[in-house]
Amino acid sequence: MQELDENPLTSLQDDVLDELGDDRIGDIAELLETDEAGARQMVGTTVAALSGEAETVATPHDAPLTGVATLGGFATGGLMAGRLAEEAKPVADAVARRTGLPAGAVSRVVEMVIPVELAVLTKRAAGK
Repeated sequence: MQELDENPLTSLQDDVLDELGDDRIGDIAELLETDEAGARQMVGTTVAALSGEAETVATPHDAPLTGVATLGGFATGGLMAGRLAEEAKPVADAVARRTGLPAGAVSRVVEMVIPVELAVLTKRAAGK
């Protein structure tokens, strides 16, 4: 019997949630004035937006992290950081529209999730 491949987006969301850990998930829940499940859902929505799951969250630009794992180890980290800073607001706005949460709080969460998602993608690219 052949095992089915795991959904890469679900796996990415799980990896980002694991990397964030319970403490930061709690911080996100507090920031959003929600419970842990709501915070986890918000992180999942943010990961989807950053990763290009257009059917999940329509973003006004191409998803900034689409294909980022192929950049060859992030030697261009400064360039990537600048690109992500430009895209954080449109992604936050899209996530806020999707979730109905205040854009300011969502923007702060997106800013927290971006470096964590980059770390997860870097580990994956390195084969860890």
